[in-house]
Amino acid sequence: MAKKKNIKQDDLITYYMDYVLTHNHKPNSVYAFAKDNNFEEQKFYEFFSSFETLEQSIFKIFFDHTVAILEKSEDYHSFDARNKLLSFYYTFFEILTANRSYVVNALNRDKNHLKSLKTLAHLKKSFTIYIDHLDIKTIDLKEEKFEKIKNKAVKESAWFQLLVTIKFWLDDTSLSFEKTDLFIEKSVQASFDLIDTTPLKSLIDFGKFLYKEKMHSN
Repeated sequence: MAKKKNIKQDDLITYYMDYVLTHNHKPNSVYAFAKDNNFEEQKFYEFFSSFETLEQSIFKIFFDHTVAILEKSEDYHSFDARNKLLSFYYTFFEILTANRSYVVNALNRDKNHLKSLKTLAHLKKSFTIYIDHLDIKTIDLKEEKFEKIKNKAVKESAWFQLLVTIKFWLDDTSLSFEKTDLFIEKSVQASFDLIDTTPLKSLIDFGKFLYKEKMHSN
């Protein structure tokens, strides 16, 4: 039988996900994987350097599909940062749910959580850029070096929140993952309340007032 020539990246991902779900483990080698799916091994390396990079790309594709769906929504573009992030979460987890069997396999395959984090490396890079573009309003620290630290902290905390939500979803046994939807709503609400600049500015102004009063009294 002639080898398939018009192999695309999406084809390789489909073949790979199907293999993993059917056999409950990765293919033994790229050679065996190519042979099973009737294409030349070199076609694989036109898109991926290893199965690990392919796995990382799968979660990046889930992210890309999420953003593509959101970008088509007129309502989404009118939302503030909080509601944009909520929309992202609900859409992203709908896509994860549609591929739950694979996601559970990929993230629960190794007891070593560092390997799972490595699988999500491309997702993290894209998600933290997305968070940066949301332009979440925080207190202006004036100093550039403090601003960099603050911005990094916002992105890292947002990434940690996504990881915690993924873990909750993986363990969720409620119908239609209703508990995950509630978890998303409450956790995003809480995170924005924590960085809300209005009460923080009030506290800073009050602190300045007390400091000035103390200085005058001395």
